[in-house]
Amino acid sequence: MAANSTPQSCGPNVDSLYYNLCDLSAVWGIVLEAFAAAGIVFSIVLFISLLASLPFMKDKNRKSSVGLHACFLVSTAGLFCLTFAFIVGKDFSTCASRRFLFGVLFGGCFACLLMQCVRVNILARRNSGPRAWVLCLGAAGLWLVEVVINTEWLIITVVRHPQRPLNATAETGRATATPCNIANQDFVMALIYVMTLILAVVVASLAIMAGKHKQWKREGACILLTSLFSVGIWVAWIVMYVYGNETHGGPSWDDPTLAIALVANAWVFLIIYTIPEICCLTSDDESQQSYGEDLYPNQGVGYETILKEQGSKSMFMENKAFSMDEPHQGAKPVSPYSGYTGQLRSSVYQPTELALITKAIGKGDTDSALLSPLERSFQTAGRYRYTPCL
Repeated sequence: MAANSTPQSCGPNVDSLYYNLCDLSAVWGIVLEAFAAAGIVFSIVLFISLLASLPFMKDKNRKSSVGLHACFLVSTAGLFCLTFAFIVGKDFSTCASRRFLFGVLFGGCFACLLMQCVRVNILARRNSGPRAWVLCLGAAGLWLVEVVINTEWLIITVVRHPQRPLNATAETGRATATPCNIANQDFVMALIYVMTLILAVVVASLAIMAGKHKQWKREGACILLTSLFSVGIWVAWIVMYVYGNETHGGPSWDDPTLAIALVANAWVFLIIYTIPEICCLTSDDESQQSYGEDLYPNQGVGYETILKEQGSKSMFMENKAFSMDEPHQGAKPVSPYSGYTGQLRSSVYQPTELALITKAIGKGDTDSALLSPLERSFQTAGRYRYTPCL
């Protein structure tokens, strides 16, 4: 029966369990498969970028949230991987993974978001947040509650009817395992704790807007938008899964509804929350560093500082050379204790002792005419001595 209904786009060796991955008539499977694969690759790239930016983070308050961001990305990548379990057919392993991992992975994402809200609330009021290990421990505690709930629920529902016969479906021609024999309402009721986490994230993100430090409100706005979009997606798929499918589409719409909810919510996590947060981790550090440089401009020696100093020195030298080329205004009395003014000092003639003696003789009415020409020449030559000033 499976061989006769093999789609033309699928090979003859492909098991009927994986027909939705290659059947062109089931377009929803191929489209969701492409979006899920792209989400896995994008999550890995963001995870590597987060770890690569860790050495460049200077702010301790932002550095403490790296662990939560990493766990959040791992859970988001798990949501994309779980989408393939809803695209393929139903057997024991796929149905068990659907029922267990759907709530566990969403619980991990919203637990990390709730602890981020706690951290940002403290930062918005005190401007100093808790340590990283405290945040990771709180997120792990919230996540383990959902793990315990889903584990107990899965064990109880599987063990309740151990001898229950397998029901053959008309669509795939294969038997449906016991984990798949569950009502849609029971599947939704098992996710009440996850819904509680979503509402807690919405309330906690609203409380961030009341903080006094505005620099942390931007992160709170991202969390608020993410939680509001998640509430809309969850309300839409629950209404469609519980009421709409029974009225219009039937059971054949159950798997596409859950797969679309997984892919849509996971991309909301990446686009609205993860990408802006990773961009803010290093951009705020760069702005704080530039602010510190403007506040203390004389600290540190750089290439620009050296160029500025050389420019100022060359300007001083040009001004001094220009002042040396100016014409002299004449000899002025210069104090021996004054500094260099940039002007050349003119030569000064100082009288010798012989000049002083002859001057004193001249005052005594000595007649120079009685002197011989040779004595007169010696008297004139010895009157002044040229002594340049240093």
